Amino acid sequence: MSRYSASEIEAKWQKAWDKAGIFQAKRTADKPKYYVLEMFPYPSGKLHMGHVRNYTMGDVVARYKMSTGHNVLHPMGFDAFGMPAENAAMASGGHPKDWTYANIDTMVEQMKPLGLSLDWSRMFATCDEEYYGQQQALFLDFLEEGLVYRKNAVVNWDPVDMTVLANEQVEGGRGWRSGALVERRELTQWFFKISDFSDELLTALDDLDNWPAKVRLMQENWIGKSRGLQFAFERTDGGEPIEVYTTRPDTLNGASFVGISPDHPIAKKLEAESVEVAEFVAECRKGGTTEEAIETAEKLGYDTGIKAKHPLTGAELPVWIANFILMDYGTGAIFACPAHDQRDLDFCRKYDLPVVDTFFALDNDTPVANEAFVPTKSEKVRWVDHFAGLDEATGEEAINATVDFAEKAGWGTGVTKFRLRDWGLSRQRYWGAPIPVVHCEDCGVVPEKKENLPIALPYDEDGKAIDFSVPGNPLDRHPSWRNCACPSCGKPAQRETDTMDTFVDSSWYFARFTAPRAETPTDMAEAEYWMNVDQYIGGIEHAILHLLYSRFFARAMQICGHLPESAKEPFDALFTQGMVTHAIFENAERKDDNGRTIYHYPAEVEERDGGVFVKETGEKVKVIPSAKMSKSKNNVVDPLAIISSYGADTARWFVLSDSPPERDVEWTASGAEASYKHLNRVWNLCDKIGAMDPAAKGQGDEDLLREMHKAIRDVTLGVDSFGFNAAIAKLYAFTNTLAKSKASASVQKQAIMTLAQLMSPMTPHLAEDIWAHQGGEGLVALAPWPEVDEAMLVESTVTLPIQINGKRRAEISVPKDMDKAEVEKIALATEAVQKALNGNAPKKVIVVPGRIVNVVA
Repeated sequence: MSRYSASEIEAKWQKAWDKAGIFQAKRTADKPKYYVLEMFPYPSGKLHMGHVRNYTMGDVVARYKMSTGHNVLHPMGFDAFGMPAENAAMASGGHPKDWTYANIDTMVEQMKPLGLSLDWSRMFATCDEEYYGQQQALFLDFLEEGLVYRKNAVVNWDPVDMTVLANEQVEGGRGWRSGALVERRELTQWFFKISDFSDELLTALDDLDNWPAKVRLMQENWIGKSRGLQFAFERTDGGEPIEVYTTRPDTLNGASFVGISPDHPIAKKLEAESVEVAEFVAECRKGGTTEEAIETAEKLGYDTGIKAKHPLTGAELPVWIANFILMDYGTGAIFACPAHDQRDLDFCRKYDLPVVDTFFALDNDTPVANEAFVPTKSEKVRWVDHFAGLDEATGEEAINATVDFAEKAGWGTGVTKFRLRDWGLSRQRYWGAPIPVVHCEDCGVVPEKKENLPIALPYDEDGKAIDFSVPGNPLDRHPSWRNCACPSCGKPAQRETDTMDTFVDSSWYFARFTAPRAETPTDMAEAEYWMNVDQYIGGIEHAILHLLYSRFFARAMQICGHLPESAKEPFDALFTQGMVTHAIFENAERKDDNGRTIYHYPAEVEERDGGVFVKETGEKVKVIPSAKMSKSKNNVVDPLAIISSYGADTARWFVLSDSPPERDVEWTASGAEASYKHLNRVWNLCDKIGAMDPAAKGQGDEDLLREMHKAIRDVTLGVDSFGFNAAIAKLYAFTNTLAKSKASASVQKQAIMTLAQLMSPMTPHLAEDIWAHQGGEGLVALAPWPEVDEAMLVESTVTLPIQINGKRRAEISVPKDMDKAEVEKIALATEAVQKALNGNAPKKVIVVPGRIVNVVA
C-alpha cells in the first residue's frame, strides 16, 4: 500500500463483487428481506451529481442492511418513454428507440464506476416490449374490473407537438417541450378511476408514519376533501335548472351572477345556435386547463341573456359563460360572490356587475375596491344579515349552518367532494405504451386478447414508414400498424393509436422489480416476499403525482390479483433528498450572437485578482452562488470527470458529508479536494498500522477501544436515521483519534478494521482494500456490522471543573466512584487552587459528585 490509487482499487473491487455475485437478490427464508429503491432515472444520456447523491444514499442503506443480516433487493431501471426521445428523433432524423437505448447503455456505463450495490440482472427499461406488454395486460385487467373507462373530456392540447399534456407539463400556459400556447380541446380519452379511491387514499396518509409530513400534506391538499352544498338555480325561462356545487354556500347572499363553463351543456346548445357564442367559446378554448393558466389568464365572459332565480330571495341573476370555469370541477357551474373571491371580483369589475359584502372583519367594515376579503375558514368574521341568523362566526361554522339551513328548507343538499379527478392517460404520440384495444365498426371498442400481447410499437429500421419530422402522432400515419383484425369478430378493424401517459410506466415498476422476467405482471410469491418497498428515495418534485398514482396502482393491482393486500401502500418509508447545487458563471461582458446570456462551465473559469474570469478570454464573470445544477446554465459537474480525478469514493463521501441529506448540497472543487485528502489520510493510516510489529505494546488501549465503540454507536445511529453527514462527522473524529493513538498494534489494527466496516457503506472500495490489507476474512461488504459493547460506553473516569470564588480555574479527571474526601484532596493540590490559597486554608470546599468542585479561598 505505497500510495492511494483510487482507479486501481475501485476497478479491482467492483470485479470482485461482480464475480462473487453478492448483490444478486434471491428469495430465501434464512434472512429478513429489505427492499431499497431509488426513483429510477430518465435515460437522458448524461449522469449528473443529483443522480450520484440519490443513488449513493440508497447504496448506503442497501450495504448497511446487507451487513446487518438482511436479504437486500436493490434494483435499477429506466423510465424510458416520453416526448424527449421523439423530439430528439425529430432533431436528428433518427428513431426514438435507437436514441433511448443508446442513452441507457451510456448511463449504465456511467453508473457502474460508482460501485453501487445494484442487482443489474433485474434491470429493465419501461420501453422494453417485455415490460410494456405486461403493462398492457394490467390495462386489460383494470378494464375488466371497471377501473378504466373512456369518455369525452376537455384537455390541454399542444398545437405544435399535437398531443395532450398533463397539467404538470404546462408551464406558464405553454407546452413544456414546444413552448406553444396550450389550448383546451375536447377529445375522447381513456381514464383511470382514481377518484373512486379518493377517500381511501386520503385517510391512509395518516398511517404513513415514515413519510415526510410535507409530502403527506401535499397529497392531502391535492386530493382536496371538502364539504359543501349542492343545489339548483331555477331559470326564469323554464329551461333546465342549473346545478351548482359550492364550498362556500355561506356567501350565497353575495351572489352576483351564475357562471357556466364554455363546455357546459347550456353553453354548447347556445354555441350551436349562435355564431357570436361560438366565436366566444372558441376564444375561451385557447387557454389551458391548469389552475395557473386559469388564474393568470384575462377573465372573459359572455352574457347569455338567461336569468336564474336566487333560491332565497327570488332575485334574478344573469347567467354568464366564463372562461375561468372548468367543466371537470364541481358541476361546471358556479354562483359568483365577488366580495369574497378575487377571481369573481376581477370578473365583476370588468363587466360592471354588482359586488355585495356578506361579512366583514371584526375590526374593519370598509371593503377595498379591487381586493376581495378572503379570510381563512377558521377566522371569525361579522356577518351581514345572514339568512341562518349568524352574527359573529367562523367560515367553517357558517358553512355548516348554511348546509343545515338549506337541507331543512329542502332546496339544497350537503355533499362531500374531492378535488382529485380521474387520471386521463391518453397521449397522442408514438413513444409510449400502446393502449391495447381495437376499434371495430361492428363490435365497437374491443379489448385485445392477452395472447396477442405485447402490442409492440412498429420499428422500421430504414425509417421510411415513420416520419418524426411531421407533427402529430406517427401511429396515425403508419401504413400497416394501425390496421388489424377485430379480436372479437375477426373483421378488419383499427388499433387504438393513443399511447399511455408515462406516469403509467412509473406507477408499478417497483412491483415488476420483484420478478422482472415473469410472464405475468408479477409473480405473487415474489411479490409477497419482497413487497413492500422498505425504503424509497427520490426528489420532492414527485411528491404528488408519481406517488399518488403509484398508491392507486398498487390498490388496483391488488384488486386484480397482482399484489397482496399488504402492498396497497407500496412504500413503507419515503425519503426526499435535497438537490446538488453549484455556482453559475455568467459572462458579465457580452451576450451571444442572438443576444442571450452566456454561461460558462466551471472548468472554463478561474479565480484571480479578486474576481472570477474566463480562462481563455480573460472576460469578467458574474458568479451566482448555490443554484440548482442545470444543463441550460452550464453549472454542471461531470461525475465521470470527478471519478477520473479523485475516484468514486471521493464523490460518494463528499455528497454525503457536506449537509443533511434532506437539504441541498453545494458542490465545490475545494470540498471534493478535502474529501480526497481525507481518504488519502485513512489510506496512509492503514498503511502505517499495517507496518507495525504485531507484538508492539502501547498505552491507552482502553481509551481507543472506548472511542471505537462510541463510533460504532454514533455511526449506526446516523445511518439508521438518514443522518449520513452526522455519521461521517463521527468517522472524521474517530480517524483523528486513531491517528493520535499510542495504543498497541493489535488494538490499532482492530480499530482500523472497524473503521473500514463503518466506512464501507459510504466508501466501499477503500473499505474493502483496508479490510484485505489488515487480513480481514472475505469481503467487508459481507462482514457483519460491528456491535457495540455497551460496557465500553460507561465512562470509568469523570472530568470535574474546579471553581474558585465563583470562577472556573481548572479541572481534574478522577475515578467516577472516588470518595468526596479524596476528590477534595486532589482538587486542593492543583496548581490553580494552591496559587489562589497562597498558603492559607480554604474557607469552604464543596464537592458535588460527578459535577463540580467549588473552592472558597
